[in-house]
Amino acid sequence: MLEGLPPNGAAWLMRLETDEATARLVADTIVETFDPTETAAAAFEKTPSTDSWKTEEWVAEVYFGPEPDEEMIRDLVRTVAGDAAADGLLFGRVSEQDWVAASLEGLAPVRAGRFLVHGSHDRTAPRENDIGLEIEAALAFGTGHHGTTLGCLKALDAISKRRRPNRILDIGTGTGVLAIAAARLWRKPVAAGDIDPVSTEAAAANARLNGASPWVKPVTARGTMHPALRQGGPYDLIFANILAKPLRLLAPQIAAVATHDAELVLSGLLARDVAGVLTAYAAQGFSLVARSDLDGWATLVLRSGGAAARPLHDVE
Repeated sequence: MLEGLPPNGAAWLMRLETDEATARLVADTIVETFDPTETAAAAFEKTPSTDSWKTEEWVAEVYFGPEPDEEMIRDLVRTVAGDAAADGLLFGRVSEQDWVAASLEGLAPVRAGRFLVHGSHDRTAPRENDIGLEIEAALAFGTGHHGTTLGCLKALDAISKRRRPNRILDIGTGTGVLAIAAARLWRKPVAAGDIDPVSTEAAAANARLNGASPWVKPVTARGTMHPALRQGGPYDLIFANILAKPLRLLAPQIAAVATHDAELVLSGLLARDVAGVLTAYAAQGFSLVARSDLDGWATLVLRSGGAAARPLHDVE
């Protein structure tokens, strides 16, 4: 899933210093509301301050390509987080700099079972038996700090404890973190695609950085509509960390490249979206076997064996 816009497209910045819950809420609201190819949002803990009078410990930062409507955003934040948060928003232009690296520099490594996602500043963090995943901050979000990515990594870790899949597909690969994690874990090819060419480039670069390029060769594709993705199937483990509407619309495509006993790991959806996504995949013969919720985002694990497949024509 592309959780931020391409770095060279960032022109405007919104920043809020606040508590952890509010920072996460504001960042998640922006991600859900705005086009993810033009807007990036992150919530992270501040580097400890020497100013004892400061009580803010977390920061929400949002980067925009087009100039944002400040009043509209203040009204949105006021609705979900209150007057103090809305009044505390700061807006400005982004200078020519490595803006993603600057915003992520203070992020601590994130653990999901044996996986440890970290930046270049924490290369010594992985322990002996960890699978360290270094995601280059200068390329995109999708570092594992977002609830959708972390939920998928945890699902991958759980699946790895009970079986070894034969063929794996990652739809909406974003930074490639899920494909790279699976490739590093099982040392086998993982098909990966993303609709955004910048994400495809980011995923390929991250695969090289993590020694996974022999197994992960991302392609630019809408859903599964690329010969490399079609020819690599059928798949018995499929990741799709995108948004709720495309998840529903892609249900027939995903079912078409899945084995009869495939498992799907789906994320990028809020709690209110779960029922609609489950209905779309039940229509293709999949049923829910596990669910996790992190920071307001749901991750679903589905397996073949739900309702009998029927055509999906009216999903919006």
